[in-house]
Amino acid sequence: MSDTRVPSRVFRRADQDAETARTSGHDTPQTAHPAYRLAFQDMEFLLREDLRPVRFQLELLKPTLLLDEANIASLFVFYGSARIPEPAKAEAMLELADTPESRRIAERLVAKSKYYDVARELARTASCFARDADGKRHFVVCSGGGPSIMEAANRGAADAGCESVGLNIVLPHEQAPNEYVTPSLSFQFHYFALRKMHFLLRARAVAVFPGGFGTFDESFELLTLIQTGKIEPMPVLFYGREFWERVVNFEALCEEGVISPRDLKLFHFVETAEEGWEIVRDFYRERDDAPLE
Repeated sequence: MSDTRVPSRVFRRADQDAETARTSGHDTPQTAHPAYRLAFQDMEFLLREDLRPVRFQLELLKPTLLLDEANIASLFVFYGSARIPEPAKAEAMLELADTPESRRIAERLVAKSKYYDVARELARTASCFARDADGKRHFVVCSGGGPSIMEAANRGAADAGCESVGLNIVLPHEQAPNEYVTPSLSFQFHYFALRKMHFLLRARAVAVFPGGFGTFDESFELLTLIQTGKIEPMPVLFYGREFWERVVNFEALCEEGVISPRDLKLFHFVETAEEGWEIVRDFYRERDDAPLE
């Protein structure tokens, strides 16, 4: 019996039946009707309102499986504006400003454009982190996949010759992944909620750069999850103290009694890539289950 071979499966695979259905050659009123389509090949069916729970599952499952197959155990997530260009482009915008208001805005973007380079350097550093004993990858750079600060993160990983993740989303205006996202790790979402979940499921450090509504939404949800104990604490780096304290009065929140003074310890204000990476290393050196050695 030592030469007996038991088949791993007895049912035909879904892709085999899908191909058979596609090439069957039958052309009758029955086979032509949408009701006859295989359910998983029927886009009209999959896009029905009452199939939303299934689409939720698919958006949760697809990136999960592909990230698992890529041996990615943890992510270093980068949040930040899609409107802060790299320094050279910011200077060009300033030169083209033709009104006092547009010039003021361009000047502020020039001042913040240094964070493009900081994000790029931090991503490059994180990407060089070695695989663990099981071959799993840690602190793989992940951004929203768009331009500006997000581009800087993926670009930094590319500088190091490493892969990076991009979690893009369908928007009414045209948007495409930046050129530095690894194609096999470039995902597109319909649901904001599922996209935000994938940012945090594997996140073990988060860098928050100056940004607008989207950055506020993502970063403050993260702080809320840590504050309420829904997820374990992790290094949360807010880049640009001047910006953040100008647009959010954290001390006033404490004075008004709507957050606790200890909540201000959930994150760190930082300015440089070196400073941010050292905070991440120090945090995990003190943990027994740390991915850092």
